[in-house]
Amino acid sequence: MGDVAMMVPVLRAFIQQHPNVYITVLTRGFFKPFFKDIENVEVFEADIKGKHKGVFGLYKLSKSLNKKQFYIVADLHNVLRSKILKSFISNKRFLSINKGRKEKKLLISGKEFKQLKTTHQRYADVFRGLGYEVDLSKPNFPEKADLSNKLQKLLGNQSSKRIGIAPFAAHEGKMYPLSLMKAVIEVLSKEYQIILFGGGKYESEILDEYENSFDNIINLAGKLSLDEELDVISNLEAMLSMDSGNAHIAAMLGIKVITIWGVTHPFAGFTPFNQPEDYALVADRDKFPLVPTSVYGNKYPENYKEASSSITPEVVVEKIKSII
Repeated sequence: MGDVAMMVPVLRAFIQQHPNVYITVLTRGFFKPFFKDIENVEVFEADIKGKHKGVFGLYKLSKSLNKKQFYIVADLHNVLRSKILKSFISNKRFLSINKGRKEKKLLISGKEFKQLKTTHQRYADVFRGLGYEVDLSKPNFPEKADLSNKLQKLLGNQSSKRIGIAPFAAHEGKMYPLSLMKAVIEVLSKEYQIILFGGGKYESEILDEYENSFDNIINLAGKLSLDEELDVISNLEAMLSMDSGNAHIAAMLGIKVITIWGVTHPFAGFTPFNQPEDYALVADRDKFPLVPTSVYGNKYPENYKEASSSITPEVVVEKIKSII
């Protein structure tokens, strides 16, 4: 989800700078709302768990795609599935993203601790390689969404500013300890309306506990469609997130995003779009010198599981208040 969300501001810039180009985005149907208000962009849905599953499914997908006679193909994913699909595509004028795997390997090994290209820059490089310059320095974002009656009723008539908090990530080493996050929420809820984001039964139960513990808390986990969540996020003052998809979704909508980093690090290139460097709160590398232990946060020593605990709740709260 994060990869798809990171593509959105790049496509916005591309269309703004090349208004006569028409783009078809091949992605899962679930992500279609990400592109709903970008001109000249349509979504072609890939059912990779159904009719487009496996090699034969990709062949069937290619037959449908070949009917559209694309001028060029930009592979922004560069994984086995996209490589197989490209072998079936009749148009061979394509370019794949350079994910910088060698540089990232040096980064996590500790040999070269430096900022690498962001994923947004790597996406733009693909388009440049295909002959379309893309300047990301002057981004444009969609207007704040009008909230439906359903959403207005759910959020209430709050005069206080709204802060979104997404405390979960795919891997535990990327998460802020829940006890510390609860402390952050307790303090912030005294001044702001807190909107909680998550998914699945386990996450919903934890967020329900937060909602029941303090005032000014609303748990949206499992209550809205993705389209509706996007409308809510566009009305936030700021989003507090882990190194996860919610950070990139908020950023693609032009929302201020404060991120907490555990065993991963912004240097790997996954910083949310257009966010100042100091919005990223990173683990103390004096205490956890092996950070980043992996690019995606799926590998780390056992004693690094709570590396982000080196960031105190007070630091998180003060950063959010200073930004707002």
